[in-house]
Amino acid sequence: QEQMVESGGGLVQPGGSLRLSCTASGLTFDDYSMAWFRQAPGKEREGVACISWTGGSKYYADSVKGRFTISRDNDKNTLYLQMDNLKPEDSAMYYCAAAPVHMGWGLFLLDDMGRYNYWGQGTQVTVSS
Repeated sequence: QEQMVESGGGLVQPGGSLRLSCTASGLTFDDYSMAWFRQAPGKEREGVACISWTGGSKYYADSVKGRFTISRDNDKNTLYLQMDNLKPEDSAMYYCAAAPVHMGWGLFLLDDMGRYNYWGQGTQVTVSS
C-alpha cells in the first residue's frame, strides 16, 4: 500500500529554519515527480516547490524563492524541504505529493494538483514570535 509520511514541522521564530521530510513507501519513488504544497486556514492549497524524478530540475513559488530548497534522495525514498528565513506568512500545513512521470514535467505542476496520485497527511509549520 502506497504511503507518504511527512515530518519535521513545528513552531519556529521568524527568521528561523526548519527541514521537512517526506518518506514514501509502497511506490517506485523515482517514477514520480514530487512536490510540496501548503494550506493555511481559510486559504486554498498552493504549490510551494516541485522536483523532477531525477532531482535535476526544480521549480519554486515566487513567495519562497531564495528561502526554500527542495531536494530528494531516491535511495532513501525521501523528499526534503529546507526552509530558511521563515516568515509568519509561511505558517501552514505542509503536504508532500507524488505525480507519476507520465503526467509530464513543468511549472504547471505547482498549480495542477489533479496530476498528483498520492498525498501525505501533512505536517504543521507555525512561524511566530
